[in-house]
Amino acid sequence: MTLLQVMAADNAADVRVRTTDDAVIGAELAEHGITFGRWPVVDGAAAVDSDALLAHYADAVAELNASGRYQHIDIARIHPDDTNPEWPEVAAGARAKFLNEHRHAEDEVRFFAAGRGCFYLHLGHEVLAVVCEGGDLLSVPAGTLHWFDMGTRPDFIAIRFFEEEDGWVGDFTGDRISEAFPTLDELLTAS
Repeated sequence: MTLLQVMAADNAADVRVRTTDDAVIGAELAEHGITFGRWPVVDGAAAVDSDALLAHYADAVAELNASGRYQHIDIARIHPDDTNPEWPEVAAGARAKFLNEHRHAEDEVRFFAAGRGCFYLHLGHEVLAVVCEGGDLLSVPAGTLHWFDMGTRPDFIAIRFFEEEDGWVGDFTGDRISEAFPTLDELLTAS
């Protein structure tokens, strides 16, 4: 389920909006210049290799990139591997990379082909937690303060769009704000 939870930046318990309604989510995000959309999902996307997945979404990708702005389009995948005894450390390391507040010099554009992850957008006096799932497209404007949580058991496939090859590199603020907000797992279990 796609979820938007809007909280006061100085008090995560002050929940101003909590909704799974795509129209409400899209409207709320649009007020902040954030694009939210939906594309159809591929059944069994985890079993589809990256080249075939990109080929499947070629028309949607071409429409999104009609201006030619995005020079680097790829797929990020992370799936649980219970056969690997090092998986818990691998997952924790992957998750920890983006749990602290940062910004990027270019827009952060992601389409979730499968799985889920949560973008936390620090917009002035509010933090918007956007839980994205398979089918969700999110475009966060350059310079937006945010962090990302893939959960304690990361499992997602996302098509990423970059203007520059190093567009994913974050400028970390050093602010520990993320520690005061519910994690992805906590958001999903809240009533």
